[in-house]
Amino acid sequence: MADELGRILKQPVRAVAIASYEELQAGLANRQFALAMVHPAHHAIRALVHSGYRLAAVAKGFTDYKAGFFVLPNSQVKSLEDLRGKPIVAPDEDSITSVMMRATLRDAKLSSEVKPTYVRYQDAVPFSVENGLMAAGVSASNAVLKAWQAKGGRVVASSRAIPIKQLIVSDKAPAGSLERVATFFQGLEHNTSAAALLEATRLPGFVAYDEAALKAHAAWLGVA
Repeated sequence: MADELGRILKQPVRAVAIASYEELQAGLANRQFALAMVHPAHHAIRALVHSGYRLAAVAKGFTDYKAGFFVLPNSQVKSLEDLRGKPIVAPDEDSITSVMMRATLRDAKLSSEVKPTYVRYQDAVPFSVENGLMAAGVSASNAVLKAWQAKGGRVVASSRAIPIKQLIVSDKAPAGSLERVATFFQGLEHNTSAAALLEATRLPGFVAYDEAALKAHAAWLGVA
């Protein structure tokens, strides 16, 4: 991918993988990356609002991402309000799922009434609910929520939807970079010679998205 981008942009491109959200946030704030593909949407939106980045594309199939609150089949919890004073479990505290969860609880005026426990791995969320350790779990994975419902479990509430997995370009990148990157990634799905590149992203493709509409989520996510 770096080699192909270098060809398109007519300059060397070096790819780096950032595993730490803290390092990602610092790098975006300092405009350390000319181009970034970011999963946690709040970090990308913060960079769009505060650090001069522009939106090139978002991942296809991930434009309607919601955090779902799920409970056991026999749970007395029927709504968000019923979670007042009860223990819930969510993924990493800085994951987009947990950011959306906290925004949803805030909208319901439950921020001080519901104190989540955070776990590092997604699999630990349903495990904690199944084994009675928590009254509810929170996940934004369609696979997790569908599997839960297939076993009789219930999703009692969902957050509002936002797109995730953004491709953003720094305003410090050479002139024309945004347009070239947007054209390249949005065309990957139909570029047979680059099929292996798209497959390596583990995504179905990339699509255009309204940058202003994306930035409008900043206040709700707490990054305005």
